[in-house]
Amino acid sequence: MSKPHAIRTELDGLLDGLLEGDAFPPERELAVRFGVARETVRQALHELLVEGRIERRGRGTVVSKPKLVQPLSLKSYTEGALRMGRKPGRLLVTWEDVEATPDLAEALQLADTDAVMHLERVLLADGQRIGLESTYLPKHRFGDFTDTFDPTTSLYAAIRATGVRFGSAVERIETVLASPREAGLLESTTAMPMLRLHRRSLDTEGRPIEVVRSLYRGDRVAFEAALNDRD
Repeated sequence: MSKPHAIRTELDGLLDGLLEGDAFPPERELAVRFGVARETVRQALHELLVEGRIERRGRGTVVSKPKLVQPLSLKSYTEGALRMGRKPGRLLVTWEDVEATPDLAEALQLADTDAVMHLERVLLADGQRIGLESTYLPKHRFGDFTDTFDPTTSLYAAIRATGVRFGSAVERIETVLASPREAGLLESTTAMPMLRLHRRSLDTEGRPIEVVRSLYRGDRVAFEAALNDRD
């Protein structure tokens, strides 16, 4: 067994005996305990950080909460967080009207000069920053939200309250690295892998509701889908 693999096995064993929030031994102590170079320990610790099993807190490292598992469905992240017993929250970053770009105009079936509402928010779970959500809505359909919508609450609930019913969506997921701005908003680093989701949602009549681009911390969020074979 290679040294990196052996050290990783030892660290997994240590984690099995600890609880969420417990302090994890520092790099130097682990190197001495297992008789290996600090670089070997550093590599294993980085893997655990990326996987979301440990996290930096101040100058130390502690055992993380389990990842927030989000369903791939026509539901908001709020519903996924509540399903796991986590408290959802949002921090408003940007709320503005912008002119539709050619790509947005096509996706939302608008003219190039039509107005689009842009809502950017940091998503929280139990106070932790887990994602950055950027939503584009056609102004002519949801312009009243400027006066009525509380951006700290669920956008999907507000949309449904207008009588609009979600019918279908296409969603794409890819692995990316955050920009310095995005990493700062998520209290992460540009080296931490992120999950980027791009969603276009339609109502039951086939009319576009939204285009959403979301960035989630790969160490704090995972996604799942229910599959079946109907053939």
